[in-house]
Amino acid sequence: HKYDGLIITGAPVETMDFEQVTYWEELKDIMEWSKTPIFSTFHICWGAQAGLYYHYGIPKYQLPEKKFGVFAHKLNKERNIKLLRGFDDVYYVPHSRHTEVRREDILKDSRLTILSESEESGVYIVTAMHGRQVFVMGHPEYDPLTLKREYERDLAKGMDIKPPRNYFPNDNPTQPPVVSWRAHAHLLFANWLNYYVYQETPYILE
Repeated sequence: HKYDGLIITGAPVETMDFEQVTYWEELKDIMEWSKTPIFSTFHICWGAQAGLYYHYGIPKYQLPEKKFGVFAHKLNKERNIKLLRGFDDVYYVPHSRHTEVRREDILKDSRLTILSESEESGVYIVTAMHGRQVFVMGHPEYDPLTLKREYERDLAKGMDIKPPRNYFPNDNPTQPPVVSWRAHAHLLFANWLNYYVYQETPYILE
């Protein structure tokens, strides 16, 4: 059986070593299996870190404080790359994580290509196998209130956390958040589904 596409999402286990995650062995099996019958696999946040670690040995590092907010990103490659088709020179993406992968580790592996990154939040989109593997470090899928809910949740736990950056007007949590990432989130998923899944999938699956 062949499958069109697979999405491996994030999980709130990023401060643990990968091997400490209770379902790591099962996830490894899924990621290994994805290399054959899947036309493209889209990894998100911790799922992206897990995929880069499993397939390419890229480590993750603890951040001194949580990367939390909406950050500006730029493109590293010419815009005729199909995954980035229609993207502006600068666009915005939510991030919410305690760990990161580092560009210097990724650049050491010629099988990996960094398509987009941010001065503030680091590497964002990495691809491999001509787009059959896509690794996205942020959360383009977040709805308008996800960061707000996470902020309020952490405050309720008594955590010392700053409001998400570039999200509330004037960084004032009493004001409704401003959504600045919706258009590019739609573009990213639409481009992936169209160019890397739909157009790569034969009309008849055997």
